Amino acid sequence: MNILLCCSAGMSTSLLVAKMEASAKSRGIDCKIWAVGSTEINDKIEEADVLLLGPQVRYLLSQLKKTGEMKGIPVAAIDPRHYGLCNGEEVLKQAINLLNGE
Repeated sequence: MNILLCCSAGMSTSLLVAKMEASAKSRGIDCKIWAVGSTEINDKIEEADVLLLGPQVRYLLSQLKKTGEMKGIPVAAIDPRHYGLCNGEEVLKQAINLLNGE
């Protein structure tokens, strides 16, 4: 499973990525999780199975949902509470649920 996170510059989500990776490892889930800035998203979206947006780029949601639909990639915004608390477990669950069509 490849989980792509998007934020303003690709830097602010690095702690969240680390927490998600730790959660995935503890659950025995093999996945690649990485973050990019909003200017890189179109170059990286095809490498992803799911795309999650940080609160600071939530304004891109409708545009990126259209792109995701064309490529068969689910797209959603991360809950601001989970993002702010760097709750990697909840954000990982969100990504898994999106991949499962939930």
